[in-house]
Formats: sequence, structure tokens, C-alpha cells
Amino acid sequence: MALAKSIFAAAVVGLMVLPASAQTAKPSTESLITPSMVEEMRQWIETDIVRIAIQAQNARLQKQTQDQIDALDKQWVAERESDDKPLIAATLSNPLSIYLTRLQGQSLGLYAEIFVMDQNGLNVGQSSITGDYWQGDEAKFQKTYDVSADALFIDEPEWDEDNKIWRSQVSFTLTDADKSIGAVTMEVNLTEAERRVAAGA
Repeated sequence: MALAKSIFAAAVVGLMVLPASAQTAKPSTESLITPSMVEEMRQWIETDIVRIAIQAQNARLQKQTQDQIDALDKQWVAERESDDKPLIAATLSNPLSIYLTRLQGQSLGLYAEIFVMDQNGLNVGQSSITGDYWQGDEAKFQKTYDVSADALFIDEPEWDEDNKIWRSQVSFTLTDADKSIGAVTMEVNLTEAERRVAAGA
């Protein structure tokens, strides 16, 4: 009996020191984010609802100064911590955000986040609340819209400690009549992509 208790106690201690979900090995974006996956992303994003929404915001905010852009970004960040969220609410409830939210849901876990940016790098629509409103100072915009109409940028994988998954952002320029109008970032759940590959999906 004493031996059984001793074995049980050792097992409990062993369970206590093991992490709930240890960080797995960093996956390869080259093998998981394939040209066919990127092409599928483009088919979902390069649609009339996306183009119309971007063009409407480009027309409305075309004369924004950097100070005005910074003010909008600060407002967004402040609203994340406030009960009053007029800018966030207006953005999340617009038709483009609703479309992107549905797209994320239809992916069944493959896309962790999707957001579309205008010519200033400001959010037009998104599937969830982003950390900030202006993306113009980040690689996802600077290495796409600022480069060319066909630019594609795949960022390095990052470990999401909260959800215990690997993520990577895929960003590309969006066009209308071959003219750059904005950009999109689609964050891929690499852990889910890896699972699908292993399952032969």
C-alpha cells in the first residue's frame, strides 16, 4: 500500500512539472504556405466587396496628414481599453469586416486573423480587433503596397503562447485595374496547416 502511494505521489509530481502544452518545433513556411495556398487566398480576397470597401475609404481619407493618421491610431489603441469604442465598433460592423469574419470561420482554424488596409496603411476591415489601426509603419504594408502591385511578403513564424500555436502572416498588395489600392494580411495558423499536411488533407 505504501509503495502504491509512493508511486502515485511521484506520478502527480511528474504531472505538475510538465508544461500543459510545450512549444513545438518551429515549422517551415516554405513547405506549408505553398503557391496554391497563396492563390486560394487571392481568390478569397481579390473580390468586389474588398475593392469597393478600400476605394471608398481611400476616397474618404485621401487627404489625411500623418498627424491625423497618428491620431486615429492612438484613438484605436485607447478604445481597446475603453467601454466606449466608436471607431472600433464602426470598423468591425462594416460589410468588409463581416465578410472577413465569415471567411476566417469558413477556414475552420486555418486563418487566425485577416485584415485589409487602405492606401495609407489604415484598417478598412478585419476579422478581429487588431492591436493598432495603422499598419503603415510595419513590414506587412511596407513590403507590399510600398513595393509593387504584385508584391508578396511572408513573415517569419511566431509562437502564440496563449493559443499554443505557430502563426505566420502572409501579406500582399491589392489592386484595382492594375493599380495598387491597399494591402491585406492573412495570418495563417501554421500548426493547423501542419496538421492538415500530416493528415493528407
